[in-house]
Amino acid sequence: MIKNFLFILKRFKTSSILNILGLSVAFAVFIIIMMQVDYDYRFDTFHKNSDRIYRVELVQDDGKGAIFNRPVAESWFQSSPHIVAGALSEPWSEKMLVSIEKNGSKFTFSADKQKVSSGFIQVFQFTMTEGTEKALEEPGSVIIPQSLAQKLFGNESALNKLIGENVTVKGVYKDFPANSLLKNCIYYPMLKDENLKAWGVWQYIVYVRLDTPDAAAGVRENMIQILRKSLSNDLGDAAKKISVRLTTLPDLHFTTDVQSDFTPKSSRQTLYILFSIAIAIIAVAAINFTNFSVALIPRRIRSVNTQKVWGASTKRLRTLLVTEAIGISLTAYALALIWIYLASQTPIAKLLDSEINLLDFPILLAVTAFIAAITGFLSGLYPAFYMTSFQPVMALKGSFGLSPQGQKMRNLLIGIQFVVSFVLIMSAFFMYLQSNLMKNMPLGFNRDQIIVTDLTQNIRKNYDAFTNELKTFAGIEDVAYSLVVLTTQDTYMGWGSKYDGKDINFQCIPVAPSFLQVIGIKTNEGRDFKDDDKLNRHGKYIFNEKARKEFGLQLNTMIDSSEIIGFIPDVQFTTFYTTPTPMAFYVWGTEYNTNWKQYAYIKVSAGSDMREAIQHVQKTLSKLDPDWTFNVRFFDEAIQNVYQKEQHLTLLITLFSAIAILISIIGVFGLIIFETAYRRKEISIRRVLGSSIMEILTLFNKTYLILLGICFLIACPITYYVISKWLENFAYKTPMYWWVFLLGGAIVLLITLLTVSVQSYQAAVKNPTKALNLE
Repeated sequence: MIKNFLFILKRFKTSSILNILGLSVAFAVFIIIMMQVDYDYRFDTFHKNSDRIYRVELVQDDGKGAIFNRPVAESWFQSSPHIVAGALSEPWSEKMLVSIEKNGSKFTFSADKQKVSSGFIQVFQFTMTEGTEKALEEPGSVIIPQSLAQKLFGNESALNKLIGENVTVKGVYKDFPANSLLKNCIYYPMLKDENLKAWGVWQYIVYVRLDTPDAAAGVRENMIQILRKSLSNDLGDAAKKISVRLTTLPDLHFTTDVQSDFTPKSSRQTLYILFSIAIAIIAVAAINFTNFSVALIPRRIRSVNTQKVWGASTKRLRTLLVTEAIGISLTAYALALIWIYLASQTPIAKLLDSEINLLDFPILLAVTAFIAAITGFLSGLYPAFYMTSFQPVMALKGSFGLSPQGQKMRNLLIGIQFVVSFVLIMSAFFMYLQSNLMKNMPLGFNRDQIIVTDLTQNIRKNYDAFTNELKTFAGIEDVAYSLVVLTTQDTYMGWGSKYDGKDINFQCIPVAPSFLQVIGIKTNEGRDFKDDDKLNRHGKYIFNEKARKEFGLQLNTMIDSSEIIGFIPDVQFTTFYTTPTPMAFYVWGTEYNTNWKQYAYIKVSAGSDMREAIQHVQKTLSKLDPDWTFNVRFFDEAIQNVYQKEQHLTLLITLFSAIAILISIIGVFGLIIFETAYRRKEISIRRVLGSSIMEILTLFNKTYLILLGICFLIACPITYYVISKWLENFAYKTPMYWWVFLLGGAIVLLITLLTVSVQSYQAAVKNPTKALNLE
């Protein structure tokens, strides 16, 4: 029997190899997709008691926010015995210059730092390798990740070592995995009295850890009462409408309805799509394998039943046939591990947030091995039982090849493959269109010919010298400054104030007077900022139309002590995940001395060499602050990086769609080889009786045309539903174009018909006399 099987593999070598390769690629794709799904699904679940750690969120009529003042947060921490620990953090991270002495030389580089309250370690239960959980209770103290400690001090202890001016390491913590909202950065403590009584300063994210998840409802009610009481003097009865929400730590990765939320995001719809693709590709490959086994039945049925004539039991034959299928499937699985390793060395690895490292996913590998064994078992079960179900005499005389039952089985299985292929390729087209929409949709301002860079304290102190030095390059027209990089965040700094006796809330972006001119935003009414505006005691506002309509703002009126001098169109100042909300650009007056100049926008004249301009910017920055590593890039590049996850997802879906189609075509290829082999007598007779080659091709293609049409009609509503759910993640959505469905259908149709026609043509052009003699 083994010799007979090897003969079949040799006789149909191409089809057999392609089927095994297809199955191995499917296992590889499944594992790679599940690595990404596991990365997102288990985001922040590694923390001890992650289901008891909550972020507190403000709930109002106009939306939700993650920012609170410190006095109310400290009141919350003392409000319930169920709150084991509470902590604050600022929503943004900063850079600091790390400086140490090594072998008589000074070693400096920039690193991320995050300001937190001393209870941060207790809330998230850091694993301290050096120091204690009280390490952040002293001013000037910091805790650093183990990786940084190793980099700075090798195997020496990092405790009490200086890493900057008046910055002492008081603790070292075990690095967090990549799928965490906590960065492996330097954490430093806020002062104990920082804004402790500043009820109007809302700039902190609040976290609490409870002793049990069951206490969350009661803790929340206490928080609501405390918050409403604290706001009652300012808001009156309106304070009764304000509430809070507690969101568990693992859910933050999927929470998208909160302003000022800088947690890395994904969507459950995306995970469902990826998981469905992983299962679909396994199903397509398993069906291919089953089709291949079914198609082999006519060649093997005589051999198998000959063994029965010679005394082999039915049970033993079935066991051997199923074991054989399991062995082939496990061989394909082993081959898949090689493909995964090779993929980790290619650009495919950059499309995933997760690392493609087999050693990091032992459970996934074990589960996939089990799936491979089950795939082999199920794929071999039906052929094994069918081949051994006949009386030996009947099996030795008959032919299963063209029986109606066998044909229906193959058509059903290949039909499932076609549905999967249609859905994947049409989905890939829609995802590309959505990605392209976000990439090219008008923003309402100029993003070309502009360079952006972050700034340090040294640069901010000497920004006039920095500006003048930049302008020594002939191609640089102007320089402007801002607190943020526009359109790279969903939310920015939120301000609350009163206008005409009403409370208003809007997002505010501090800028230099030249900012709107540099990026090409013109006012609808009023005037642009002027250099003199920054010399006034109070600042100046320019609002968008959304704010004007929603709040009834009037030109030249005041908000507190700052004048509204103009209005601009509703430019897309946030990402395309959200629609424009009330916002204002703001020029600070002399009354406040703030560090709002975090980024520089450098406008380069048309026709200038952008690469030379960016090199000049880098040299200027290095000249003024040589110890710092700056992130200098094109404005357009900074915007595109925001949508990198969607772009990578689109590329992955496209790649996996191509693989699914290829596997399906392999199935068609194998079936056509066998079908033409079993119908060669029919083909020869038709040729002898005068049928043309075109008529033979039409005969073979007709069955697949009908099958493709049915599968297309099934796939269209499935695709529509899947993409509609996925598009819910975006404020701006690509239309569901009808031509995309037709284009996807046409591609699968052409590939299938081409495959069928090529194989059928080879059978049709053979000498019919030789074929009849073989029969």
